[in-house]
Amino acid sequence: MYQPCFAVYIALDNVGGVGDAMTRDPKQVVEEGYDRIAQRHAEWAAGVRTEERGRYLATFCGLVPKGDRVLELGCGAGSRVTRELASRFRLIAVDISARTVEGARQAIPGAEFLHRDMTEVDFPPATFAGVAAFYSIIHVPREEHGPLLTRLGYWLRPGGVFVGALGVSDVPGTYEEDWLGARMFWSSFDAETSRGLVEKAGLQIEHAVVETAEEDGEPASFLWVVARKPAGPTTEKPAV
Repeated sequence: MYQPCFAVYIALDNVGGVGDAMTRDPKQVVEEGYDRIAQRHAEWAAGVRTEERGRYLATFCGLVPKGDRVLELGCGAGSRVTRELASRFRLIAVDISARTVEGARQAIPGAEFLHRDMTEVDFPPATFAGVAAFYSIIHVPREEHGPLLTRLGYWLRPGGVFVGALGVSDVPGTYEEDWLGARMFWSSFDAETSRGLVEKAGLQIEHAVVETAEEDGEPASFLWVVARKPAGPTTEKPAV
């Protein structure tokens, strides 16, 4: 999942507060949007931010032992990232879009795909050696970013790695009425706040860099984070 430049969209201080068209659940907007454009998005994404995505995929693969169990949040319909993760690791991938999950299952039969909201899925402690979230958390309302990162840290085993793209704009909620043919929603904090949420989740940041690239003629930026769960006993399970 990918985030266009926020500057060209409508920022809402209160998501769902502008007319009847804006009263729907943002997660429903994301789910229905990707259900509608699953294949089109897959084709578009294959040509966007390829160097950046490849570099952080290589980082993840270099830090996580081959053959270990990993989790991908927001897998898309069988992207290059998901294919590579499935070929190297025992992959569980989660996506909110049923059409996207269906496409991923057909394209990559060797992995396990779950049609779930990433903020509601649950796993035992220390299940994964790595968690990847490439351009997906920015589709979650930002008040849920911190709790999600905390739970993600709980799922990681000591020494486990998180590699993901977070937002850099202070935007409570943004809708685009026609993104690749569907309505879509994004939400984020500024880069400093996003980085702080990772640290508050108990993860030690090893790399945090804002990456800017052109998407459809407009610059779009993300905070790319590489973080590790420190050694030690697993903390108490966080509240859902």
